[in-house]
Amino acid sequence: MTTPANEVDVALMSRRSIRAFLPTPVPRADIEAILEAASRAPSGTNTQPWKVYVVTGAALARLSHELLAAYDDPQRDTLYQEEYRYYPYKWVSPYIDRRRKIGWDLYGLLGIEKGDKARMHEQHAQNYRFFGAPVGLFFTIDRMMERGSWLDYGMFMQAVMTAARGRGLDTCPQAAFTPFHRLIGTHLGLPPGEQLVCGMSLGFADESALVNTLRTEREPVAQFTRFIE
Repeated sequence: MTTPANEVDVALMSRRSIRAFLPTPVPRADIEAILEAASRAPSGTNTQPWKVYVVTGAALARLSHELLAAYDDPQRDTLYQEEYRYYPYKWVSPYIDRRRKIGWDLYGLLGIEKGDKARMHEQHAQNYRFFGAPVGLFFTIDRMMERGSWLDYGMFMQAVMTAARGRGLDTCPQAAFTPFHRLIGTHLGLPPGEQLVCGMSLGFADESALVNTLRTEREPVAQFTRFIE
């Protein structure tokens, strides 16, 4: 099977983090096809470290309800903590600059002013509503696996998102779920030897939603690449 390079490029370059989805159901056959395509992602010595939990319907609604309650709990920061650090302890330029820019671009688009903690809180809470998506994906890994397998996992998740775009679907990968790994683990029935890596919302983008007009900037190739001849 051959695929024109530009079709792959379109899928890659049209991928974006969608923050408002339509309630339109996603057929199970499409989800399975996406995961089958993504399973061709490379992994060291073909270890294939990924495990995926697909949550829909009433189960998704129950989990969303509990996540929102946990997020609003005044004792949240004491009761719920990340199992691994996604971000660095100390931020430096240019990473902190990019982080701040996307934050203020998003809030500015939505009319959320600096210091408006209530509206910031509510916007972040949309993560736990899965931004209205009908499908929630949770990715786990065996705790015995090391850093190289996490690298493999990133390639698998990229493949999931690209395969989704190839079918007209959109996604939002969400590290926002990681502080609530124990709550999510209970819902998913995770064994002690599995660790939550990340979550993801999957569905059809609501193109009428203002939030989905956000486009993040990317550094030009010349900025992050060196050709050595």
